[in-house]
Amino acid sequence: MQRRDFLRRGSHATQAMALGWLALPGTRAAWAAPAPQARPGKRLVVVLLRGAIDGLHVVVPYSEPAYAQARPTLALGRPGSEGGVLDLDGHFGLHPALSSLMPLWQGGKLGFVHASGSPQPTRSHFEAQDDIESGTPGRASGADGWLNRLLGLLPAASARESAARAVGVGPTLPRILLGRQAVATLPSGAAAGKPTVLDRPQVAEAFAQMYAGEDALSRAFRQSQASRRELMASMDAAALDAEMQAASNGAPLPAGFPDDAARLAQLMRQDPGIQLAFLALGGWDTHAGQGTATGQLANRLSPLGQGLAAFAQRLGPVLEDTVVVVMSEFGRTARQNGNGGTDHGHGNAMWLLGGPVAGGRVHGRWPGLDDRALHEGRDLAVTTDFRQVLSDIASQHLGLPDARLSDLFPGWRPAPDAPRVIVRT
Repeated sequence: MQRRDFLRRGSHATQAMALGWLALPGTRAAWAAPAPQARPGKRLVVVLLRGAIDGLHVVVPYSEPAYAQARPTLALGRPGSEGGVLDLDGHFGLHPALSSLMPLWQGGKLGFVHASGSPQPTRSHFEAQDDIESGTPGRASGADGWLNRLLGLLPAASARESAARAVGVGPTLPRILLGRQAVATLPSGAAAGKPTVLDRPQVAEAFAQMYAGEDALSRAFRQSQASRRELMASMDAAALDAEMQAASNGAPLPAGFPDDAARLAQLMRQDPGIQLAFLALGGWDTHAGQGTATGQLANRLSPLGQGLAAFAQRLGPVLEDTVVVVMSEFGRTARQNGNGGTDHGHGNAMWLLGGPVAGGRVHGRWPGLDDRALHEGRDLAVTTDFRQVLSDIASQHLGLPDARLSDLFPGWRPAPDAPRVIVRT
């Protein structure tokens, strides 16, 4: 390798790690031809809860006796009891820490797909997250993620080609967004709108000379910088902070996710070219001290719910064209453990939020929690493959033809009798 090439590759990686912001190469593959039926203006946001959230503690089958029997000290109470769940449909209830989401449920803009997940039985966080992000569970695959592949299958969302059609919020680019298509990352927290080293004129000029060629890496760097300029132009940090304070009516927002969610919503509202976005949150591995209506998990659910509610509110009319998917790598055991927590499980609940969602319903085939119904005698079974839900969103919401779903999720085909009711058409 020539020294110049080494330095260029190293500087490209350094930019990603040090600045937390990068656009990856965007060479369009043959399978990535724009879908002529794609619907302009439609958006998808994916929130990944790393660590395996307890779906049975979020969407609670409170009317099922086996639930309380499996969790003698962790089971949430029935609706109307102290610390009880918020009734959804007479069988399932929502954790009370997520009360901020009830208006969306009641308005038909929030739904769930219970007993969903990956068919792979792994209990490894690393393997399961890789399966979810690659979209090819149980298969050795390349480094690309399904959200990047989806970007390559969709044409631009607006007549004005946006330099940043997909945005990841966080310090590094996650697996789900890796691939051929250019993707921008936006640092989380207060650093999101601050200038970086590459915004200094002398540094920017030096990098511009280094990447002045027409090779793929040079084109990728220039596209990266174009995306950066576009995002910064769209996001006036001072104006956004002032608007957030006004909307909060003097009350401070919880740290972390609510701020990032509101900032992303404002950015998406200002830039119609942003089609896909991704955020990840950690801290859901509750092996001990999980809590009930209050406690460790409740303290994390509350800002998550508040952030999703703030995102929906800040999007305004754009919410009618946006679907938000909240998912985790796997669920947790039906029975509590000896430490007041739950262990790595299997089936979970996917959350769906947005104007196009068939909300006010818990979708999926519920297998029950009886011993005979449990996966390996301990976990909620998976009756809906997570790719079925995502495929419904890609086809029904984003307009991706069914014939292209095999490009999105290689090696997988939807079940012929699978219901297609997740997203309203």
